[in-house]
Amino acid sequence: MLPLDRQNEYRNRYRALNPGWQPSGDVYERLVRDSISPQTRLLDLGGGRGGLIERIRFHVGLAAALDPDLDSLLDHRTPDVCRLCGLADLLPFSANSFDVVTASWLLEHLTAPEAVFNEIQRILKPGGLFIFLTPNALHPLLIANRLSKLAPALQRKLVPHLYARSEADTFPVQYKANTAKALQRLCNRVGFTLQLHLIPDPTYTAFNESLFRLSAWAEQLIPKSLKIHLVGVAAKRL
Repeated sequence: MLPLDRQNEYRNRYRALNPGWQPSGDVYERLVRDSISPQTRLLDLGGGRGGLIERIRFHVGLAAALDPDLDSLLDHRTPDVCRLCGLADLLPFSANSFDVVTASWLLEHLTAPEAVFNEIQRILKPGGLFIFLTPNALHPLLIANRLSKLAPALQRKLVPHLYARSEADTFPVQYKANTAKALQRLCNRVGFTLQLHLIPDPTYTAFNESLFRLSAWAEQLIPKSLKIHLVGVAAKRL
C-alpha cells in the first residue's frame, strides 16, 4: 500500500499540473467549514475515532458524533465531543435538531440508504445541509474492489488503500448510493436539493514514478461521471 505521505507528494505534483484541483478530502472540509458558524449544531455520522470533527469542534455551537461501533467511539480522539452509539437509519434525535450533518466514507456501507437519507432529512432544520464524501462505484478501482470480494486477501489490501483506514476500521461495502444518478434519485425522493462534485485523483495507482505519470495521463480519459470520489451538499428544502 502506498504510504499516505508519498501519496500526498504525488497529489501536490498533480495539483501543480492541474491548477485549481483539490483532493476530495480538501473539498469536503472546505464545504463543511463554509457551512458552519459558532451557532451551528453539527452531527457527524460514522466518524468512528475522529476525523474532520476534531478540527472544527471549537468552531460550532454543538459537535456530536454517532457511530454503530462502540469501541470506535470509546477510542474517539476528541472525548469532549458528544458521542452516541446508534444507527443512521434510526437516529435518536427529534425533528429539526441540527443545522449540518456530515458523513465521510459512510454512504458506501449503507444497506438501506433511502431510510438513512429520510432520517437525516428529518433531523435537519429547514435549509439544513447534509455534506458527504464517498467513493464513486463506477470508477474502475471501485469495480476492481467489488470483484476482489472473490479474493478476500486482495480486498484486505485494496480497501485500506482506497479509504485511508486501517484494516480494523474497514467494514463491508454495499455501494447502493454511490453514483451520481443514484444520489440524485435519493435526494429527489426525500426532499433534498443536491449539489454534487465529482473529484478525480490518480494517485491511488501511483505506486512509483512511472505509474504516477501513466495514471495522471489516463485520468484525462476517464469521463466526469466516473471520477473516483463524490462530494455532495444536500440541502433540506424549505
